[in-house]
Amino acid sequence: MAKNDVKLLGAWPSPYVLRARVALNIKSVKYEFLEETMAPKSELLLQSNPVYKKIPVLIHGDKPICESLVIVQYIDEAWTSGPSILPSDPCDRAIHRFWAAYLDETWFPNMRGLLTAQGEERKPLMDKLSEGTVLLEEAFGKCSKGKAFFGGGGIGYLDLAFGCFLGWLRVSEKITGMKLLDEAKTPRLVKWAESFCADAAVKGTMPETDKLLEFAKVLAAKMRGALLRIKLICVNNFSVDHGSS
Repeated sequence: MAKNDVKLLGAWPSPYVLRARVALNIKSVKYEFLEETMAPKSELLLQSNPVYKKIPVLIHGDKPICESLVIVQYIDEAWTSGPSILPSDPCDRAIHRFWAAYLDETWFPNMRGLLTAQGEERKPLMDKLSEGTVLLEEAFGKCSKGKAFFGGGGIGYLDLAFGCFLGWLRVSEKITGMKLLDEAKTPRLVKWAESFCADAAVKGTMPETDKLLEFAKVLAAKMRGALLRIKLICVNNFSVDHGSS
């Protein structure tokens, strides 16, 4: 299939976009990467994902596919000639999907909270992240079956779900000065992270930590400013309501 038949709308700092990029690399699919600035969002993005208006969006021919893990599953099913991404066993597939949902719904939101947290606000978030990372260490032992990846001998579905957060994990470690992956608590994940980042499908696609850190600082300042504006609006509204009662 020609490269221009496969397009990916995304932005380089996004771990969700990275999932799709690595999945396409695993399958050796040539694609056109269309960088979104998000300010404003492109017409192509708004037309391709009218429900959430978010990246990533994979366009295969003229068909848009949205949401990162849905995209990964689609890539695995649409291009069957490359290595399989999802496990063949139904129980293993269910376990991988369970932990992928945990990462998206619980683990990463705590990490994202570190961007706006300051001082003592960071400790409870880091504690939750550390606890969750230990759980993932245990899950790796069961899923990998003694091999290098959650998916066994090669990068699989859960590897993509977790591994594409590694850039942001390193950023959080630099921001807080606290290690999430260390030899004492998570020795298997330390080796796994090295293997994931060294894989040919990932190298050259994973954002550089320092570049991502600079982006995170700008993003954090914007987020804190937005939160402050919301707080001021709430205070003003309360003052008006309270004064009229």
